[in-house]
Amino acid sequence: MKKIVFVGSGAIATAVGNVLARKGMYDVTLLSIEKEVVESINNQRLNISYFPNVKLSRTLKASSDINILGDADVIFMAIPSTAVVDYLFENKKYLNPRAIIVNLAKGFGKDDKLIPDCVRTFLVNPILTMKGPSFAREIINRQETGFTLASYTNEYFNDIADLFENTNIYFDYSNDINGVEYASILKNIYAIIIGMLDANYDSANMRSLIITKAINEMRNLLISFGGKDITMFNYCGFGDFSLTALNDLSRNRTLGLLIGKGFFNSGISEKVVLEGRIAVDVFYQKVQDSQIDINAYPLMSELYHVFNDNDYPTKKFVKNILNKIK
Repeated sequence: MKKIVFVGSGAIATAVGNVLARKGMYDVTLLSIEKEVVESINNQRLNISYFPNVKLSRTLKASSDINILGDADVIFMAIPSTAVVDYLFENKKYLNPRAIIVNLAKGFGKDDKLIPDCVRTFLVNPILTMKGPSFAREIINRQETGFTLASYTNEYFNDIADLFENTNIYFDYSNDINGVEYASILKNIYAIIIGMLDANYDSANMRSLIITKAINEMRNLLISFGGKDITMFNYCGFGDFSLTALNDLSRNRTLGLLIGKGFFNSGISEKVVLEGRIAVDVFYQKVQDSQIDINAYPLMSELYHVFNDNDYPTKKFVKNILNKIK
């Protein structure tokens, strides 16, 4: 029986772990530092912090014992992106060196570098990334969900795809692992922008206009940093962007709605740590460091000013964008 460990016990770890546990073919464990969550999963079949009203599979377990990583065949990383690299580095002695590591986290790793690029410098394990339009609530409710599975080679695609056979999880595949990682970060930036638009205008025409410009900016940024054009048409690209930008379950879209409605100030800005908020500053700096013309990205650069200019007039955000793209 394959041993599968999810590092983390949050919404996505619980949802995807439950999908695999329901098959009854694997030993699936959520590795968590949250004692109450571990106890609630093992004793009540509930994750009291994230899905308090959803009965989990009888075979899904939780543990706080890091030693279980030593026997794992597959390790899914489902903790915040900024913690993934340090976690793996600090605990590499516990890892089965033959385990396949699958990154579920969406965001930059250490020092604003991509997680796979960081991890492969100190681990011999095969590294894959799994990204797509995937609200955890819908996954756990057995709604069909698409992910892009990316790796530097094709060698391990079948191993992961076989795990999810006959479940509600669907895959497309890519060797553009950096492009997939970038796409999963960029969509958060542009979801904020669409949220700000929708906060002020109920216009299908204008929304379609800005969405088109957003997709083009994402595509061009992806290519500029070494990604492949085709990646924008995978689940991780257009699929994840459309989910995040157009659904109110999205935290980054919700942030955009709040900013657009005026519920935002410099004090809040300093406390907001959502992926999109962080990514704006990182990408803006990367563009400048690469000597790429920042004016080629009017949507992203205008959002950068929202977060970094004191007393930015958010009501003028959309008009400022429209003036720039004419």
